Parts: sequence; C-alpha cells; structure tokens
Amino acid sequence: MSFFTAHRVTALVVFVAAAAWVATGEFSAVGSQEVKQDDATATGDAAAAPETPAVRRTVAAVKPQFVDYAREIRISGATQADKQAVLAARASGIVAKLGVVKGGEIAEGALVVELEGSDVIAGVDTAQAALEQATETLRVGQALFDKGTLPELELITRRAAKAAAEAGLSQAKAAQDRLLLKAPFAGTVDSVDVELGEWVQTGASIATILALDPIVVKAEVSERDVGFVTVGSKAKVRLVDGVEMEGVVRHVSAQASDKTRTFGVEVALPNGDHAIPAGMTAEVRLYTAAVPAVVVPRSIITINEAGVIGLRVVGPDDKAAFAPVTVIDDGEAGMVVTGVPTDLRVIVAGQDLVSDGDLVTVSELTPAQAAEALK
Repeated sequence: MSFFTAHRVTALVVFVAAAAWVATGEFSAVGSQEVKQDDATATGDAAAAPETPAVRRTVAAVKPQFVDYAREIRISGATQADKQAVLAARASGIVAKLGVVKGGEIAEGALVVELEGSDVIAGVDTAQAALEQATETLRVGQALFDKGTLPELELITRRAAKAAAEAGLSQAKAAQDRLLLKAPFAGTVDSVDVELGEWVQTGASIATILALDPIVVKAEVSERDVGFVTVGSKAKVRLVDGVEMEGVVRHVSAQASDKTRTFGVEVALPNGDHAIPAGMTAEVRLYTAAVPAVVVPRSIITINEAGVIGLRVVGPDDKAAFAPVTVIDDGEAGMVVTGVPTDLRVIVAGQDLVSDGDLVTVSELTPAQAAEALK
C-alpha cells in the first residue's frame, strides 16, 4: 500500500505545479516576445536588437614580384640549305672538262663543266674577222664621203654592214659562252650527274650545289603565336644530335598554309665548317618580346562569375577584390600572368573563402615564405 501511496502523492504534486503554470499564462507570451524582437530588428531599434559585429577572415597575401618575361615558343623544323641550285647544260655537246667533284667545295664563278665546240669557237673567229673588215670598209667610205666622191646611200650601207658584223660577233661569243657552265654561288657539290666524254642535251642536269653557310632551319608557327615572332629576333635551336645553337629569325611568312593554317619561319644558323647537313630534324625555341609579368602558383588562379580568369587581391584598405589577369605561359615554376596591379597584394591562402569587398585580416608573407607554404 505504501508504494501506491507514494506514487499518488507524486502525481498530485506534478498536477498542481502544471495547473499553476497554466494559470500564469506565460506559455502564450513566448511567440509574442520573438515577434517583438523581430519587429525591433526590422525597425532598426538598436536597443531592442543589438548589432552583431562582422567576422573578418584571415588570409595570407604576398606582394607581387614583377619580372621581364619573354615567353618561349617551341616548334619543330628541319635544316635546309640557304641556297640550292640544280645546274643544267646550256647547250648540247660532249663534256670536255668537268670542274666539280661530288662532296667537294666550289667557289662562286668557278668552272663546273665545259663542252666541246670547235665549230663554235671557229664561228667566233669568223665573226671577228667579218667585223674588222666591215670596220675598215666603213672607215674608207667615210673618208670618200667627206671628199664628196662616195654617195650617202653607200655610206649608210657600209654602216649597216658594220652593225650586222658586230651583232654576228656577239651571237658567236654567246654561243661560245654557252659551252661553259659556272657556279652561281659558292657552296658544296651535292651531286654530279655527268661524266667526261658524255654527250649531253641542252637542259640536262649537270650538278647540284648547296650553300650551307648559313644553314637554315625551316619551321611552322601557329596563327596564335605568329604575331609574337619578328624578323631579327633571337632563336635557339636544338638539333636531333643534341647540338644547341643560337640563330636569328630571318623570315616570317606573310601567308598561312591553306592546309595547316600555320606560318613558315626561317632561322639562320652559322655553319662555316659545313658540319650541319641539310635535312636534319631540329627543335626551334622562339622568344616573344619581354613584358612585365608575375609568376604565380596554379592553385591561386581563380575564375569569377563571368568566367574571367584572375586573382584574389587585397588593397591597402584590407578589402578583398578580384583582379583579371592574362595567362601568357605555363612554366615549371607556375603560371606566368600579366595585368596584376602593382599596388595590391595577391592572396595566396584563403582566397576561396572571401568575396569582393570583404574586409579581411592579412597575414603578409615574403615571396620565400609563400613559395614554401604552397609546396
């Protein structure tokens, strides 16, 4: 009986306490208090709704280090001779002299081949004699005309005869000259296509000569990069055998290839000893004009809502902002960008947690500290 009596007493106490709470009416005042607080906030009553101070986020930033950066453009190409000529026979005849040897050197104007032509040489002698005779006939005729014993028409005829003799001699000498073939420039004899005593026709190939100094590397540059390549700029070339040389851009094509939409580029390399042959594969490194740029880690590059690439920066007022930049290269040390403001600091940690205009607490790092922290 005592067990049930105790529980009845406890239930009675709880009931009385609940009844007393309901009688106070306080349960109906909670909602109205919240409404009053909301109303006070809406009306801007500072006493009713105390202002909550804005929380500043801490970011790490570094002053940008500007360098004069020349972007490197790498393209593939091949070496070619500066000049190449396939020399052809200028007349028909038998090879009497051959002045070239395959693989040998030849000077400008040196004899390549001479054809037999005794009849042609005889024709020169005959034409020379005819000119001498016509010259003497005209001299005598002029003297007679001056004395009045020779008609003017006869004098005109003798003058015409001399002019014809002069033309005949010129033609004979031209025929004799065609028996000779000389090198148009100094170079290396790449091939010889005839032998002594061989009969050749006019236009037949005699020899091929290459000018290998300078040697020229021909390559193709994309339409995106062609605007950065200028004649006279320096270029570095690495040959397939590992040899590296420095040359000069001597030509940039003004018209793109119809198939590849690329532009031809020629780089001249010194090759006085002719050690570099034509047709060797080469890698060409061209360099754009140097511009002020900043090298930044790839991890801090961001994109705003409009899809513009940029960096999060902070000004002297400790307000975060977005600075659009242009990426000009992607190197081993990071992204190379231009357009970074000189009077702002670049946020290198915490950039994804702030928005434009946010007040931040800046922990300023040195470039070395920033590089170490971003490893």
